[in-house]
Amino acid sequence: MKNIVLIGMPGAGKSTIGVLLAKSMLMDFADTDLLIQKRHSSALCEIIKKHGISEFLQIENDVICKNEFHNCVVATGGSAVYGEKAMESLKSNGIAVYLKVEPCELEKRINNIHTRGIAMKNGTTVAELYAERKPLYEKYADITVECENAGVEENVQKIKRGVFYLQNKIL
Repeated sequence: MKNIVLIGMPGAGKSTIGVLLAKSMLMDFADTDLLIQKRHSSALCEIIKKHGISEFLQIENDVICKNEFHNCVVATGGSAVYGEKAMESLKSNGIAVYLKVEPCELEKRINNIHTRGIAMKNGTTVAELYAERKPLYEKYADITVECENAGVEENVQKIKRGVFYLQNKIL
């Protein structure tokens, strides 16, 4: 079984869906944001504040590349797609699933945008960040799941169907 790599904007549900997906598929679960925080003993927002966005993105890329995931659902940070090497590493033994949620819904879900630890320049809106990242999510996605009008369990089922279809198609 290949890893399942969840990509998408902050607030798309990668961590929440990832835990339930891993349980339902008898897989391990890893959250790259938590791996970064553990490595630096700091919250993401503190790491970004201390090192700046560019260095944070390098830290994220390094942490992802240095971890080996096996039989795992991996919830990436929303900015992981900026790291080409990280994405190559994740996709070498994984299926990337883009959890797509439109900016207006993301704004409703993210109430702590300034303390959450999102790699974005001051003054950038969620819509602008979405427009910047969307082409990268689409570039790396093997499967896209529209998550906006479905509950967590329904999205888990959509991902499972997509992964099983893709794996059977490859075989």
